[in-house]
Amino acid sequence: MRDVRDLRDVQDIRDRTIRYVRKSAARIDAATPPERDRAVDALRALAILGVVLGHWLVTALVADGGTLRASSPLQHMPWLAPISWIFQTLAVFFLVGGHVATRSYASAQARGTTYRRWLITRLARLFAPVAAVLALWAVATAALLLTGAEFTTVRTLVKLALSPLWFLLVFAGLTAATPLLTRVNPLWPLAVVLHVDLVRFGLGGPSWLGWVNVAAGWLVPYTLGAAWTRSELEHRRAGWVLLTGGAAATAGLVAWAGYPASMVGVPGAAVSNLNPPTLAAVTFGLAQCGLALLLRGPLRRAMRRPPAWAAVALLNLSAMTIFLWHQTALMVTTATGLLAGRLPGLHTHPDDPAWIAARLTWLPVFAVALAICWAAFRSYEQAPRRTTARRSRVIHVHSAPTRLPTKETPRA
Repeated sequence: MRDVRDLRDVQDIRDRTIRYVRKSAARIDAATPPERDRAVDALRALAILGVVLGHWLVTALVADGGTLRASSPLQHMPWLAPISWIFQTLAVFFLVGGHVATRSYASAQARGTTYRRWLITRLARLFAPVAAVLALWAVATAALLLTGAEFTTVRTLVKLALSPLWFLLVFAGLTAATPLLTRVNPLWPLAVVLHVDLVRFGLGGPSWLGWVNVAAGWLVPYTLGAAWTRSELEHRRAGWVLLTGGAAATAGLVAWAGYPASMVGVPGAAVSNLNPPTLAAVTFGLAQCGLALLLRGPLRRAMRRPPAWAAVALLNLSAMTIFLWHQTALMVTTATGLLAGRLPGLHTHPDDPAWIAARLTWLPVFAVALAICWAAFRSYEQAPRRTTARRSRVIHVHSAPTRLPTKETPRA
């Protein structure tokens, strides 16, 4: 009888939990303005999850005596390159970022908000969570060095922990230039990337020239986002052209032009498609953007379900916290695991399929560590903001398409 009562208690707790989750999801759904384009948030959520899972799958910290060294399964198993095609989703993030920024700027102009005030508000949302990351790792770095940790280990950890910041700097620069980019054709930055690679790889030009592509390469999806705002990409044909054209160009560049198949950097490789971006990475991003545009309709339909929308909305509220702390979660798990010895998939060389199987079992542990980081630091991202009337607190509104400023419209 006691076992029956215990089973009933468990079922009762489960039923109450399900009812609570459903009610919470329904409240979030009801609080969302009906004009909001939920596909935008869904695409952003998919982009963030892709980056996080990609890093967790291809970043290995190998314990070599008392030293931790960075490695990658892509270095030892090149046939895993398709993993990078799935999880390297930065182009989608820049596409959404360009779309949201250009709409936001047009809306700010319509309200009479100055460019300076608009920019400060947007950059504050980007960089407010960064202070916590920098402060923690400044303290951790000093503590590690003072306690005798090897410099190689400290350098590896700090480099991985702060690696997401390069993305923020590029994104902030493009955000600041938004008024100049609202009508830039994506073919212009694409042409810059093409010529930079021709000089670098075809004419033996200096390698430093590739860093021009850090701005030009990510400007391509960002300006595609602006074209989305101008309603130039509404027809499904645009998505198919980008998807098929980008995929064909990338396949040709990899097969016949010598570009790496991996769309992320591989330790020891002569050329990285991502650092700095190459023409192959940009054409691959075009294909991703095309797929994202084609998914807008299905995502809008999927987001009509309150549980799905609630999950996406909550993830978007903590997008920067998740992005900034996911590498720290991986490293905390790795360092803690050393107390139990050299664990497969965590401290071992990523050189065989057994490592992949072992790494997959660690993903839930990384997720728990990230959840702890989220609970500790989410307040830096979710600081109170001024609201008007009874506007939704779930997330900012993507209002109906706003007309972009014309030449006759005075700019702030």
